[in-house]
Amino acid sequence: MNMNRQILECDLLVAGSGAAGLAAAVTGATEGLDVIVAEKASVFGGTTCYSAGIAWIPCNEPAREHGIEDSREAALSYLRAEAGNRIDLPKAEVFVDSAAEVLNWFEENSHVAFGLVPAWPDYHPDLPGGLAGGRSLGPKPFDGRRLGKHFAELRPPLSTTTILGGMMVGREDLVHFYGMQRSVISTFKVSQLFARYALDRLTHPRGTRLSNGAALIAMLALSAIERGVRIELNSTISQLLFDSEKVTGVVLTTAKGEVEIRARRGVVLATGGFPASRELRARIGDAIASASTHRTLAPDENCGDGVLLAEAHGADFIKDLKHAAAWTPVSLAPNGDGTTTPFPHFFDRGKAGYIAVNRQGRRFTNEANSYHDFVPAMSEACRAADGSIECFLVTDAASIRRYGLGMAPPFPGRLGRHVASGYIVRANSIAELANQCGIDPTTLEATVAAWNPAAARGEDPKFGKGSNVYQRFNGSAGVSPNPCVAPITKPPFYAIRLVPGDIGTFAGLRTDPDSRVLDTLGKPIGGLYAVGNDAASFMGGSYPGAGITIGPAMVFGHLAARHAAGLG
Repeated sequence: MNMNRQILECDLLVAGSGAAGLAAAVTGATEGLDVIVAEKASVFGGTTCYSAGIAWIPCNEPAREHGIEDSREAALSYLRAEAGNRIDLPKAEVFVDSAAEVLNWFEENSHVAFGLVPAWPDYHPDLPGGLAGGRSLGPKPFDGRRLGKHFAELRPPLSTTTILGGMMVGREDLVHFYGMQRSVISTFKVSQLFARYALDRLTHPRGTRLSNGAALIAMLALSAIERGVRIELNSTISQLLFDSEKVTGVVLTTAKGEVEIRARRGVVLATGGFPASRELRARIGDAIASASTHRTLAPDENCGDGVLLAEAHGADFIKDLKHAAAWTPVSLAPNGDGTTTPFPHFFDRGKAGYIAVNRQGRRFTNEANSYHDFVPAMSEACRAADGSIECFLVTDAASIRRYGLGMAPPFPGRLGRHVASGYIVRANSIAELANQCGIDPTTLEATVAAWNPAAARGEDPKFGKGSNVYQRFNGSAGVSPNPCVAPITKPPFYAIRLVPGDIGTFAGLRTDPDSRVLDTLGKPIGGLYAVGNDAASFMGGSYPGAGITIGPAMVFGHLAARHAAGLG
């Protein structure tokens, strides 16, 4: 033992401050536990702050109030259809049985507030048990000023997803940004957002109107702080402490030296998985994760600390999943210093007037499929001899001015600087666009020529873009007969390069329904829990709908803390 270590005590030590870790902390503190949250980064919030903050919650009360019918049987049927024989059925059953109750608990016992997005469908609504809406809930906007001095410690959103260097735009705001050209109400709403942001910048380095995952984290963090939870930043968990039977605490590496924390009720690992670890990504042997063009949207700190520490003490690591991570295509926005920041393309692919092509100039999939489905299709069709994976999203002047393209904004935003930086490519003809992008010009011209007549009728005979309710949900409101399809005819034409990205790993530690980490023999390791992306996906690496990481993260974070408190 290092006699120079500072020694602290608590009931529950939580490693990580994303939605999973803070859900455990809030629950533990509410149940009377003394809780410390150790966060490796200099800010709290983890990957959740980069996300939309959506939680997938079957059979929730807001859906029932909205007249949407759901059932335990339907939700489990859908998860089975998605995950197949890779599903962890005991955990799936506990999740479905607990999710709505846990959501109600947070809304009754904390600042957490969600709103139903009734039209947000499951990603494969035609599978058995799939719904056309009702299972995905989003956090309501939150005033960051309520955090007081702790607002400065909240992880900022990705720079590529803000406006004017710090103004957040939530999913609920997009309809008004897209509608500014046609709606006085939308113009007024957007003007209000800009006015609020201008006032914020008089006293803050960024906007204080929080949306998406940042709003959820702020709600959880404020709830935790009010209950006496200590959030220790710049504190890396470097060692698990054991006695003969269980985990008894941790050693943290901090700027002031090592700190030993003795945790009477246990340790919760919520360090965010390992998307930033090349070594662990290589270990899972996934072609997408090992591609030279792959970029993660997760923070650099998410490099598998929890997984590696638990493995060193016999924990079972699960990598045999349908997919090792949650995929999304990203474009790379230049920062001006030779570096780039990824921008996630969740929605624009589904809009009318956009197609994706490989370097040969051919479409290869339904662009309106979920981001998680799009990347494996891109990998299959676009892998180059050098191991790179890339494709191009192509559109015309009419569509880009209405919906934008990646970071490039819709009208009245300006496109010139994005063209000048090389982020998007602009040309007066399809052939010229192809030549600038390194795409086969003859084939791209033929692809667009084949697309346009059918698109004018609202049809996509090749891949069926816009053929289900999920695809149409992400389409272009007001475009008929198919909101996902329109011709590409009006010059100038535009393209943006897409590469594979992820928003977190699915491979991870095997856990039981109480979130206890299991060893290679299936036995719980006493006092050790894993939640969020540190735990293996009980959905088998499938991606059933919006919020299937945050929903389970909060539910199993809550259940872990209750078990540690002796209430499980």
